[in-house]
Amino acid sequence: MANSRRLAEGTLSLTGKVLPVGGIKEKVLAAKRAEITNIILPIDNEKDLKEVPDRHKRGMKFFPVAEFDQVLKVAMPRRKR
Repeated sequence: MANSRRLAEGTLSLTGKVLPVGGIKEKVLAAKRAEITNIILPIDNEKDLKEVPDRHKRGMKFFPVAEFDQVLKVAMPRRKR
């Protein structure tokens, strides 16, 4: 995801579990307006993406995650040497 705009949405537990949040449709639409192309969201919220019209999801990539280590892998990928 070099040179891309990212958004991470969710809440973390003390044990590193990514917890679901509300308002996914509104957050995705706001991200689209802000030209954010990569969205990291709680895996439990993946089902909420069906509420977002396909035309708004076009050009966006979604990364459903369950644990914080998955967030880091998406948000801060290792560079190839």
